[in-house]
Amino acid sequence: MTEYAEWSEAEPATAPASGAVTPADAADAARLVAFGLQPKLQPARDQEYADLLRRYREDPPFARLADAVATGLGLIVLEVSPRAGMAVTAAEDSVFAVRMGDYARRTSADGGDRFLHGLAHLAVAVMAFPRPEDLADDGYIGRVTVNGVDAFVRQTCHRLEERAAEQGENTDPASDAPGLETAWRVWARRSATGATKDARRLAGSTTGIVAKAVTFLTDSGFLQRTGDDNGGTYRTTARYQLQVRDLAGSAALAELLELGVVPVTDGTPTLLPADSGEDLDLVADAGLPFHST
Repeated sequence: MTEYAEWSEAEPATAPASGAVTPADAADAARLVAFGLQPKLQPARDQEYADLLRRYREDPPFARLADAVATGLGLIVLEVSPRAGMAVTAAEDSVFAVRMGDYARRTSADGGDRFLHGLAHLAVAVMAFPRPEDLADDGYIGRVTVNGVDAFVRQTCHRLEERAAEQGENTDPASDAPGLETAWRVWARRSATGATKDARRLAGSTTGIVAKAVTFLTDSGFLQRTGDDNGGTYRTTARYQLQVRDLAGSAALAELLELGVVPVTDGTPTLLPADSGEDLDLVADAGLPFHST
């Protein structure tokens, strides 16, 4: 198990006696932010990173300087700790922001699949943290599998299709007008693995789309791969918990909530979709951890 660096392991860097900001201070603050932009880097494995985190904790003027550097780069500081390092997320106007449209274009030639990629990311977040208390507990570690996420969304698709039929809604919109289809209908129609003879997972299949999502989250330091079972097994990191916690009230998650995928309960553990609520079209750019424009 990885040991977190303790704040008392070494002497903190000395702040300038005059209280004035020096070029060296600015360089150190920028260096700390740069460490924060390397999500896979663990403070316990980099002494300079640990020292700068300690200085942030013990030197308020330095902390304000580092926060200012992050703000100037369009970054939002979520947490600074041995657990998560300097965890930052990009503001909507930041050069570091990832757009759902750009992500979808890199993963599929079909622009209509942006619905599915956004839904995959939201579903991973829901499966990783199915209860509000899971997001609030710093020690909680969520676990997801590719096949499990796909099965969860398909179960929800079935529930929503049944409800739409009961309410007399059109459950078979025109195939040449995908923009009019809700994301769950598109997902339900898509093959889970593909049509190859050996059932290899195709990129455009729903498990292929989920695999793209978890691979992106792993590369971004939000998930860690733990095995190959069920299409790939993953565990959450502190950074992912902070990311989902920060976006828990976002429009993207609200869209999924409206779809009935996010369970709204009294805290009882459950991965089943809610029984009530209206299902709306998922906006094309909805997704975690993406911005919509």
